[in-house]
Amino acid sequence: MCGICGEIRFDGTQPSVSAVERMAEKLRPRGPDAGGVYAQNNIVFGHRRLKIIDLSDHAQQPMHDPELGLTLVFNGCIYNYQALRDELQQQGYRFFSTGDSEVILKAFHAWGAECVQRFNGMFAFVIHDRDSGRIHMARDRFGIKPLYYSQSAGRLRFASSLPSILAAGEVDTEIDPVALHHYMQWHAVVPPPLTLLKGVRKLPPATFRVIEPDGRYLDTPYWAQRMGPVAGDELKTKDDWEDELLAALRRSVERRSVADVPVGVLLSGGLDSSLIVGLLAEHGQTGLNTFSVGFEAAGGEQGDEFKYSDIIARHYGTEHHQIRVPSSRLLETLPQTFAAMSEPMVSYDNVGFFLLSHEVSKHLKVVQSGQGADEVFGGYHWYPPMLNSVDAVEDYGRAFFDRSEEEFARAICSDYVGDNYSRKFVERYFASVDAPRPVDKALHIDTNVMLVDDPVKRVDNMTMAWGLEARVPFLDHEVVELAGRIPAELKVKGNGKYVLKEVARRIIPNAVIDRPKGYFPVPALKYIEGPYLDFVRGYLDSDSCRQRGLFRRDYLEQLMDAPRDHITPLRGSKLWQMALLEMWLQTHGV
Repeated sequence: MCGICGEIRFDGTQPSVSAVERMAEKLRPRGPDAGGVYAQNNIVFGHRRLKIIDLSDHAQQPMHDPELGLTLVFNGCIYNYQALRDELQQQGYRFFSTGDSEVILKAFHAWGAECVQRFNGMFAFVIHDRDSGRIHMARDRFGIKPLYYSQSAGRLRFASSLPSILAAGEVDTEIDPVALHHYMQWHAVVPPPLTLLKGVRKLPPATFRVIEPDGRYLDTPYWAQRMGPVAGDELKTKDDWEDELLAALRRSVERRSVADVPVGVLLSGGLDSSLIVGLLAEHGQTGLNTFSVGFEAAGGEQGDEFKYSDIIARHYGTEHHQIRVPSSRLLETLPQTFAAMSEPMVSYDNVGFFLLSHEVSKHLKVVQSGQGADEVFGGYHWYPPMLNSVDAVEDYGRAFFDRSEEEFARAICSDYVGDNYSRKFVERYFASVDAPRPVDKALHIDTNVMLVDDPVKRVDNMTMAWGLEARVPFLDHEVVELAGRIPAELKVKGNGKYVLKEVARRIIPNAVIDRPKGYFPVPALKYIEGPYLDFVRGYLDSDSCRQRGLFRRDYLEQLMDAPRDHITPLRGSKLWQMALLEMWLQTHGV
């Protein structure tokens, strides 16, 4: 797990070592253990390292193999690297390290772009081929590892975070109106390649890009989730599906235990993280460290789920850590949380993950986490109504979109009001996706778009702000492929995740399975009042915000006068959403 960055020139001029050094320094929290810069001809690569696999200096990056003429920077983990290494050694490849980074180099040399289809893991990497002059970059199937870039005439810069790109300078920071619409309408989900800044883009997940020496490039998608049965599935019973799913989850959790350092679990007290603990215990792991975070109640709403995480911790005898966050610390931590965001993300649990990750990083470098189960196994409230939907786009938008188009026009400066970009994106996606029914289309877009640019990005940003690697076993591509074949009724039945719950009954106590569905509660940021309202007003009333002119003042005043009256269908604060965007822009000097 690391941070990567670099600059490539296509116009014959020298790339800037100092710009790459600035980008790498911005990435230091992602990789506090070591760093390096490599310059050759028209490239400069930078790297910050978090030592997880092969703790020796042999695995340092940027990694250059003079024999093969390849140079690599890589962020992530290839869980099946040992099997791939064995296969490559049988083909005659010699290794100078024992980690997964060098396996990527040799695998690329052996199999070319096809290598990514052999990788089980999370990754973003860039490879320079000395002989051809080409650049090759790829991102894992679910975008668990980020890869941002900024391209201008004759130059490409890339990095693991958007703020790292900004640190290099010379970036077009004008707001992208399409991305802004997605942010305001689609609960801050901004699909790739867009970001809120016109001058910064992100490589889509499951994409392999080849960049020619003159800067031209070609993207090749290498994986796509298929929804619906394959031959023979129609004969399977409920028990058959449960047996297959349990076996797949066991493999996934076991894979994500691969490390040369201890691996813990972020234990929320919900079904998903509890099941991970149970599977690790079943696998024989002892002395497991688990971590939970909770906040003060506000607005009559409980701020923790310790009751349930304690059940699991006691049942499996884990080394459990409860982290209680007073409101005063929550407020003072918000600016640091904004600084850790590569893009503005409105979910309240950003600050929860940020504070939780800080505490966990004092004990461990690697944890497993339960993100993805709701999207993959149908845990959200909008899935059951879509089983028999006759207007999938309308029904999905009613559940997910934060504002009507008319309200968007009242909220945002007219310069940024155009087409209904978010609805049209969903229309195009639903029309093109390989999914037979409306509910399958919703599950597909949530797994492959919403999940990538909300929960997954949130966990990466907040954990890596403290040099903590988070692994997500529910996003093992074999698990997701199997889930796509399981009939939708078995997923959304019984308030959602039915088949996952039935599997969990074989492993963990029923008390955490049959509980009411929870989420990561941070009540103070939902019910913005008192010092939190003052904090928000400080940004929205600032000269910077007024001069930017992005928001309509009358709409802002309406929200600030009565924050509780303006909540989105997903229980979010419309005021917090707009304030967070301004906070993020100011924090990153935009």
